[in-house]
Amino acid sequence: MQLLWLLLPLTSVAANQFNDTLLWGPYRPNLYFGLRPRIPQSLMTGLMWFGTQDYQSISKTRHACDQGDGITSYTWTEYDTREGGVQVIQDGPNNVKITTEFLKVAGGDHGGSWAARIKGEPMNPNVLSRNSFIFYFGLEGMGGIDMDTDEEENGLEGEVKFSGSTPELDEFTIRIVDGPDNTPITRGSHADKFEERIGKTHFLGQPVPQGSIWQAKELLLQNIIKRAQEILVAYKDATAGPPDPSFVLQLPDDIYTGSNLYAVQKTFDGEFQFDVFFESASSKQKLSSTTIDQGIPALVASYGKRFQSAFPFPSDFSPAKRDALEAFSKAVTSNLVGGVGYFYGTSIVNRKFSYEWDEEDETSESQDGESGARLTEPKALLTATPSRSFFPRGFYWDEGFHLLHIGEWDNDFSLAILKDWIDLIDDDGWVAREQILGEEARSKVPAEFQTQVPNYANPPTLTMAVTAFIARVKKAAAASGPSDQDLGMDFGMGGAQERLSEPAERGAGSSQYVQSPELALAFLKSIYAPLKRHYDWFRRTQRGQIKQYARVARSRTEGYRWRGRSEQHVLTSGMDDYPRGPPHAGELHLDLISWMAFFTGTMKDIAEFVGETDDAASFGEIEQAILNNIEDLHWSEQQQMYCDANVDNEDESYHVCHQGYLTMFPLFLALLPPSSPHLGPMLDALRDPEQLWSPYGLRSLSASHPQFGQGENYWKGPVWIQMNYLALRALYKKYAAEEGPYQARAQEIYQQLRQNIIDNVFKEYERTGYVWEQYDATTGQGMRSHPFTGWTSLVTLILAETY
Repeated sequence: MQLLWLLLPLTSVAANQFNDTLLWGPYRPNLYFGLRPRIPQSLMTGLMWFGTQDYQSISKTRHACDQGDGITSYTWTEYDTREGGVQVIQDGPNNVKITTEFLKVAGGDHGGSWAARIKGEPMNPNVLSRNSFIFYFGLEGMGGIDMDTDEEENGLEGEVKFSGSTPELDEFTIRIVDGPDNTPITRGSHADKFEERIGKTHFLGQPVPQGSIWQAKELLLQNIIKRAQEILVAYKDATAGPPDPSFVLQLPDDIYTGSNLYAVQKTFDGEFQFDVFFESASSKQKLSSTTIDQGIPALVASYGKRFQSAFPFPSDFSPAKRDALEAFSKAVTSNLVGGVGYFYGTSIVNRKFSYEWDEEDETSESQDGESGARLTEPKALLTATPSRSFFPRGFYWDEGFHLLHIGEWDNDFSLAILKDWIDLIDDDGWVAREQILGEEARSKVPAEFQTQVPNYANPPTLTMAVTAFIARVKKAAAASGPSDQDLGMDFGMGGAQERLSEPAERGAGSSQYVQSPELALAFLKSIYAPLKRHYDWFRRTQRGQIKQYARVARSRTEGYRWRGRSEQHVLTSGMDDYPRGPPHAGELHLDLISWMAFFTGTMKDIAEFVGETDDAASFGEIEQAILNNIEDLHWSEQQQMYCDANVDNEDESYHVCHQGYLTMFPLFLALLPPSSPHLGPMLDALRDPEQLWSPYGLRSLSASHPQFGQGENYWKGPVWIQMNYLALRALYKKYAAEEGPYQARAQEIYQQLRQNIIDNVFKEYERTGYVWEQYDATTGQGMRSHPFTGWTSLVTLILAETY
């Protein structure tokens, strides 16, 4: 307690710096470009655009990322959590390459200021490129915004200025400024009738209900279309046809009383540029185009230098290949970090739902008198998102992999994300596997998947981020000398205060928490109790039955099964349609007991680090009991593989063996000793082209399995990068590194598998402009969601051999 009291001033310093550099960001990753602060009800901004080559193009207005838009590619090419970044959007159907540049300017007491530049040019200069852009900002919660620029009924010329204030942001201004060389659309049918409006900025301000800013696209387009319909009546019978759409599809230039949603619209012919400046009054710094002109090149240069330091390439690539791979690696890392979102809102929870084979095991969580799906109290979450287009929300088992990557780039940012997830753990120890917070998030989720159930788990990957953080702290302590290695030393204010005194001189990627063992320990102590509660929830709610079916095992308690499975799916496992046995209350799942062994081992490591020695000893005993039961309950001597267990009609236990990712879990999670006699058959199956091995990575299901590539074919063959990462990590850190009868074999497999993964993901990125959710097991082609810079971005860690 005395330690935490002494650290309060230090964590306050850390919080202030976090607020100054990380309050603002593109935390609306579901949009092609949307900025907001990490404040529940506050200012939100967004960008939308449409082509004006015809009237139909407005129905294809770009706003939220959508695979149906036909965008050629879009990615942050550089994105630094503290400074901003550059995103490139190739909109082929509208023949425009758009670059969004975002620059944070720290200072003041309310999170600093920022500048954004939206610029573009034709992808093909020989083809028409006429586009209309709308930048909007809306305010929810307390506060207000007004347009300071005088209204003009035919649009505005020059800078457009707004001022506003909120309790959290205090006073601020927003200015929209044109670039020097924009070309308006002046030629087109009936141009003479619209001379007074051509080339001007059009605008709208209107009041919208609380919680509706996310629907800005529909609200703004309604105004544009209504105005257009009124204008086009006069041209119904015109022999020359209707006016050029550029002259008609415009905001109405109205500001209504009580407006909390404002939009400005600019239409361009060919190349264009405009800047948006958000200036916090407390920072007292005037921003200009020069801020961006100088700031973005400096950001790009520093990003490249730091990237090479954070993710150094081994020397096994030619210089030309290294340059191309480095640009690719930068992009997937940037899009992962630039895809972090801030969500706030209610979620839907049903505490009474269960499948028939789960009912006998209903726990106290579902006996609280509630029935049916209900909205929870609103919650906030900072989280990386697997796919900006298809999965723009938080996923529990994805996040552990995300944080491995983000933590190597910006440790303290990863801790902020981790802390938000830890804060979601409820009093029973449960956290929903999908975080669908608020109406905007729910709008992207089919109704049948929106409700979360408090008996349902997901692979407990968050602790991977915790142990990776501990490893970084230990590495930094070892590098700084013997005096800092002893984390049990007297934590006086002097040493830690010195570390925090010069934040500006440390690189943007350096970490207060890694460099200060005191802060690291305080953080880990703050999350230890909820993590332990979460661990206990897993053991309580996902426990399987052993003695009921006369199973022989050294432990009578350590068996596990996923709750919430259906006849064809075990969504809670994360491997949705992977073949399983028929649902039964007595089945035991190999992947879950393996995750529990991993979870227990990580909890032991955390407990040792924070000084909970009794807990660490208890975790060690449980871990050994689980490892013993993996052998006793799940190894099939006949099949020479680890398998699920199920119960037949005679109440006899039997193995359910489907060669693939499932059977490899003890290897993937490095649970087997290098001397295990079972390791040999597993490596053989892994390397067999008739089983898991392919030129594109490890298949999820054996190519010889009768269900390979059948049905939904989600986890019945396709290559998943996060599972290949686990395999590579286990090989690299354990089986290829430690002495054993299979060490040489593991080394060979590691090198070949790493090369296959890198080559195929990179090849598909060059071919399609995207990284993908999964890759075809027979052709290597990217499949399903794109861009999928969630765990597929682990290819950066694979390139750098950072495991």
